[in-house]
Amino acid sequence: MKFFNRGPQPGAPIDQTPPQSPNLSLGFALMFGAFFCFAAMDASAKWLVTAALPTLQVAFVRYLVHFIWAVVIYFPREGLQIMKSRRPGLQLLRATFLFGGTALNFTALKYLPLTVTIAIFFATPLVVCLLSIPVLGEKVGLKRLAAVLMGFIGVLIIVQPWGTGFDPHMFIAIGSMLCASCYFVMTRKMAGVDNNSVSQIYCAGLATLVLLPVVLNLWEWPQSTLNWGLLLLIGSLGMLGHTLLTRAHLHAEASVLAPTVYSQMLYVTFFSWVIFNSPPDLNTICGTFVIISSGFYVWYRERQVQSKGSAILLRSGR
Repeated sequence: MKFFNRGPQPGAPIDQTPPQSPNLSLGFALMFGAFFCFAAMDASAKWLVTAALPTLQVAFVRYLVHFIWAVVIYFPREGLQIMKSRRPGLQLLRATFLFGGTALNFTALKYLPLTVTIAIFFATPLVVCLLSIPVLGEKVGLKRLAAVLMGFIGVLIIVQPWGTGFDPHMFIAIGSMLCASCYFVMTRKMAGVDNNSVSQIYCAGLATLVLLPVVLNLWEWPQSTLNWGLLLLIGSLGMLGHTLLTRAHLHAEASVLAPTVYSQMLYVTFFSWVIFNSPPDLNTICGTFVIISSGFYVWYRERQVQSKGSAILLRSGR
């Protein structure tokens, strides 16, 4: 089981190619830049939905701009091949999970602090660990299952369904996290099937087509230049973040880069505190610490399994 990058983002890399020019420092720098883009995208989306713009409109523009960027970048080089998938059904299912995760995430951002939504999202690798058993046929030991259970305890510390301050909108954030988990599992299932360009077109294109007729009936024109700028920016941030993330994986293995996902908590805390005057509370801090600790343990176990596998292959002369 491997950690996965932030989501939900279109076109997560599915080409399982080894690093071409190992450079850990550059790989980490690119990953930190990617997660800054994703955190800035969430902060922009929260600003827009709290400014009374329809959530689905924000999601539509986010995917539309990303789709335009994908066509501009990939079509001149690959032509109509960017539309041809070897497994179109699975690509559409994967894109559906991504779209669902984005729509639910943007909705949750309207009601919840950034720090809460990102903390709940950090449970994604743990859910993927569970889903990989029935969907991918992977074996997960008791120690990693215990880490998953501890991660869910961290989520409960944040959500506090037993407390008087419980906000039912947290279920929306949990739904977004579950959709993202399914998206990442489908990404692994599709590994090596299609090129990254095909994956990007499907993920951004499906959401654009599905939302177009809906948005035509609820469209509201932004009332300020700032809102216009942010509306157009979020799609570009998604595309730029994904590009940086993809480039990072050319310089280091995914399992080495995986812990950088938690850098988002620093970015999100900064945006939440400075822009929305909403610093994380004690429950969010404690719950996030438990989730991150569980996630790091799963990552550590994965690295151990990979090292043992490599040692066995070396001893066998392969």
